[in-house]
Amino acid sequence: MSIRWPRFTELVRSHDRFLITSHIRPDCDALGSELGLAGVLEALGKKVLIVNAQTTPPNLQFIDPERRLKTLGHDVQPHELDVCEVLMVLDTSAWAQLGTMAEVVRATRAHKLVLDHHLGEDDLGAELFKNPRAEATGRLVVEAAHHLGVRLTPEMAKPLFAAIATDTGWFRFGSTTGDTFRYGGELVDAGAVPSEIFAELYEQDALPRLQLRGRILARTQTDLDGRLAYTSALKEDFDATGALPSDTEDVINMTLAVANTEVAVIFVEQPTGGFKLSFRSRTAKVDCNQLAKVFDGGGHKAAAGAFISAPWPIAAAKVLDVVRAAMR
Repeated sequence: MSIRWPRFTELVRSHDRFLITSHIRPDCDALGSELGLAGVLEALGKKVLIVNAQTTPPNLQFIDPERRLKTLGHDVQPHELDVCEVLMVLDTSAWAQLGTMAEVVRATRAHKLVLDHHLGEDDLGAELFKNPRAEATGRLVVEAAHHLGVRLTPEMAKPLFAAIATDTGWFRFGSTTGDTFRYGGELVDAGAVPSEIFAELYEQDALPRLQLRGRILARTQTDLDGRLAYTSALKEDFDATGALPSDTEDVINMTLAVANTEVAVIFVEQPTGGFKLSFRSRTAKVDCNQLAKVFDGGGHKAAAGAFISAPWPIAAAKVLDVVRAAMR
C-alpha cells in the first residue's frame, strides 16, 4: 500500500491546529512517532497538542523530556480539544486501542486522519495513510518530514530513532530492510545517539520490573514438541513485585530465544479482569495478525495483540487451542 503523500501534505499545509493521539499501553513507536510528528508540524508553524488515553510508562518518560505528552482527564479535559482542526491518530486504527480517546475521536468535528503501519483497521471516519510494509510508524513520520520539506532536528531524531529501533527489535526483526538502516543513519546524522537511547531503554530497569520478568519467565511452558511457548503475568505477580503493567513489554520476545520455539504467547491479566494477549511468530506458517483477529485484535504477521474477557483457565484453553490449530 502506497501512502498518498501529496494529499497528506495538502491536509497539513491547509490547517493550523493539530491534535495527535495514539493507542493505549503506548510503546516507543507510538510515543516517538507522536513527538517526532509534533516537531515536524511545529517546524511549519503549526500549533500541536499530543493527548493520549493513558500516561507515559515511567521507563519511557526519557523520550519526552519536555513533558509534551498529555493524558486525557488528567492534564487535558475533552472540551479543551474542540479547537483542533485536524485530529491525527498514529500507530493504530482500532477503536478498542484508543481507550477514552475513542470518544474524542467520535465526537470531534475536526478532519481525521490515520498514519499507521498495521494491517487491520476499523472505520474511524478518517482518511487512511497506511503502509503495512513499513517497519514502524516512526519511519512514516520521517517520510512525512521529507515530503513536507522539514529538516530533522535532534529533538525529532531521538524519539523517531527510538520508535524505529524498538519496533524492529533493535534492527533484528524480519521487518528490517536496508532502508531501515538508511533511515536510522539519517536520524543519527540529525542528532540521535543510539548508545544513549539503548541505555535508557534497556539498562535502567527498576528492581520490580526485573522481579516481574523473573516470575513470568519461570512460568513459561512449551507445547507441540517445544515449538509453542506460552506464559502469563498475573495480578498476584504485580502485587508481589510492585511492578507496573508496562513492565511486561518485550518479555514475550525472551521466550522466543528458547531453541526450536516458533510461536510465543503471553497472557497479561488486567486490573479490571480479562487478559491482554500478545502473539509472536518466527515462522512463515503462522500469521499473528490472523490469530489476534480471532479475539478482535490485530497487528502484524510476526507480532500482534488482542484481549480476551474470561477467567484464566477458560482464556488459556481458548487461546492456546486457536494457536495449536494454526501450528498444526
